[in-house]
Amino acid sequence: MIKELLIGFIIGLIATTVGAVIFIEFFSTYDFYRSLELIQEGNLEGKVLSLGAIANFFVFFIFLKKKQIYRARGVLFETFFIAFLVLLLTFFQSN
Repeated sequence: MIKELLIGFIIGLIATTVGAVIFIEFFSTYDFYRSLELIQEGNLEGKVLSLGAIANFFVFFIFLKKKQIYRARGVLFETFFIAFLVLLLTFFQSN
């Protein structure tokens, strides 16, 4: 059970990372590293992470379809972790 939750959590992290990279690649007119610099300068890390976390929905529903409930829970926990991280980033960047 714990192993399945951890697998789901890690796959959720990978999905969020891939989602953020895809967002940066497709919606930025600059190259990848320049886009990262601009995101950091504009304090937009939380927004990009939130957009990247959209990919978790696809992974979550795939796990549900395959009846891998504990892995789906791991993805859900990772999504809550990202939401908490975005909350912290927003709070500390506004001060």
